[in-house]
Amino acid sequence: MSRTRRTALPRRPFPRGRGRHVALAGGAALLAAALTACGSTGSGAGADGKAGAKGKPAMAVAVKLTGDQVKAGEPVTVTLADGTLAQVKVTDAKGGEMPGRISADGKTWTSERNASPGTDYKVEAQDTESRGASAQFKTSAADKVNKVSINIPKGSTVGVAMPVSLVFDNPVKNKAEVEKQLKVTTSNNTEGSWGWVKDYSGNDRVDWRPREHWKSGTDVKVEMNLNGVDSGSGGGLFARDYTTEFKVGKDRRMEVDLATKEMSVSEDGRVVKTIPVSAGTPGGQKASWSGKMVLMAKEGTIRMDSQTVGLGNSYDKMVDYSMRLTWSGMYVHAAPWNNANFGNANTSSGCVGMSDAEAKSFYGQVQVGDPFEVVGEGSKGNADLGNGYGEWNLSWDAWKAKSQAGGTQAG
Repeated sequence: MSRTRRTALPRRPFPRGRGRHVALAGGAALLAAALTACGSTGSGAGADGKAGAKGKPAMAVAVKLTGDQVKAGEPVTVTLADGTLAQVKVTDAKGGEMPGRISADGKTWTSERNASPGTDYKVEAQDTESRGASAQFKTSAADKVNKVSINIPKGSTVGVAMPVSLVFDNPVKNKAEVEKQLKVTTSNNTEGSWGWVKDYSGNDRVDWRPREHWKSGTDVKVEMNLNGVDSGSGGGLFARDYTTEFKVGKDRRMEVDLATKEMSVSEDGRVVKTIPVSAGTPGGQKASWSGKMVLMAKEGTIRMDSQTVGLGNSYDKMVDYSMRLTWSGMYVHAAPWNNANFGNANTSSGCVGMSDAEAKSFYGQVQVGDPFEVVGEGSKGNADLGNGYGEWNLSWDAWKAKSQAGGTQAG
């Protein structure tokens, strides 16, 4: 039965005055179109009439912006024409500090992140003689903003096959650049790789899959440092970062054998239960998908309507203990109307059905992210990669090849 869905140094004072010049640029937009010494009471004095540190003149900068419309999506650079930079600090209106590094010759500081859209920034620079200068600029709002949907809510516990899956609202042409901003950190240095697929919705999607199934007890943190990153043509800029954290639970795996009409449940490598089932009717659109899948969601009691999946008026009913395997509508669920065929014949419209009692018990034990495999003849083959989480049907090398930024990552 089926249903569809849908480098910073310690802080020091920054005195004002005149003397050395600092050129400040935000991305391609020039922030220092005119750099002039501020007015003062005399040589060697600051703008407030006070001498700079150690009686030496302080750096002074007057920044003439072209309005408050500096282009976002590019790094911020700070360049010192004379002298050596000691530290640079770039902060937004909320106090967030942009990381960056000073070049080997001490002349230039470049941010490690891009300027984000619609943001006020303050730049504070200091040289090795404790002279300082500051400037401010504001980036323009993005014409289009891209957003991310994350499949694992923060604080979740998931099964050993669950990938990290990110679906984007808008197209991602700069896949390699976006992927470089994504980081998975684990408690046991799990090896894995990002890979790009087309989601069932038609949107761009990138998943992170471990090389082998997760080990139970693994703690995982995902950082998506996308603020200010350009998706590319038609996609727009990202305007925020994203994070999530989750834990890997019990190692539980399911296998449905279309020949025996049974589903085996294994825990920690040992079969603990065998359940009589009836899967999809062989030989047509009502056959089940086969191969390696992942339990995507526990949806409980839902309405299933055959018209939504192109099966005419075959059924329209409320179904209990529904557990999703594909976006196109393959589920595991209770099917009391098909009781006579459990263990005997595959006669469903594509789903894997079982008795109410077995479904209730099974539903109470399984986790989202548990691996689920269908074997034997009579299926309609493997579902597309994006129709659920089909990456486990690929070899490790084939999956790594779908990365756009270098393949493996040990987290």
